[in-house]
Amino acid sequence: MKFELIGMLDSPYVRRVAISMQIMGLPYVHRAISVFRGYDAFKAINPVVKAPTLVTGDGQVLTDSSLILQYLETLVPEARRLVPEDPESRLPVLRLAGLALVACEKAVQIAYENNLRPEDKRHQPWIDRVESQLRAAFDEIEGDLRDSPLVWAKKAGVAPVELDGVSVAVAWHFTQRMLPGLIDPADYPLQAAWSALAEAQEPFKAAPYTS
Repeated sequence: MKFELIGMLDSPYVRRVAISMQIMGLPYVHRAISVFRGYDAFKAINPVVKAPTLVTGDGQVLTDSSLILQYLETLVPEARRLVPEDPESRLPVLRLAGLALVACEKAVQIAYENNLRPEDKRHQPWIDRVESQLRAAFDEIEGDLRDSPLVWAKKAGVAPVELDGVSVAVAWHFTQRMLPGLIDPADYPLQAAWSALAEAQEPFKAAPYTS
């Protein structure tokens, strides 16, 4: 089946879908249309102008990275899926992926405040709250990795095969690129190390962060 993935790879949500599709072996055409600069072009594809958008071969339009990935997992054999079927194995993968999505969401909110909202309209207590949520997400992820290191965090030179590894790496890289200096890698050595390893792997290099 032919797919089109719509959205910019500076979006962590678009990028996690692109990388996941690379790992799952699902070919796609990437159309780098911005929800800002290309609003009208994006709206012509998806009226709600939401990135990522996935267009299937028969013209169906899907929105939201998690729902897109949930659908795509039904198209590949179990060995190529990024979320285990077994409930006991599935839970930690979904927990870490969920925490990574929180980090993405909060980093995006801070970036929007800094880059889109006029300075005199910014509410510092709100920014402080969002930043504390961002740090809390990274704290939780780092704690999980420290207390119970996952297989993907140990296998040097091996691309991640599950959604938690993809999501954590994407969230960390996005935050470092979009909000440089805000989160000190020295405070989160396991995530920093994993991100560096992941970014050197082919599925990540095939979908590089670009603005």
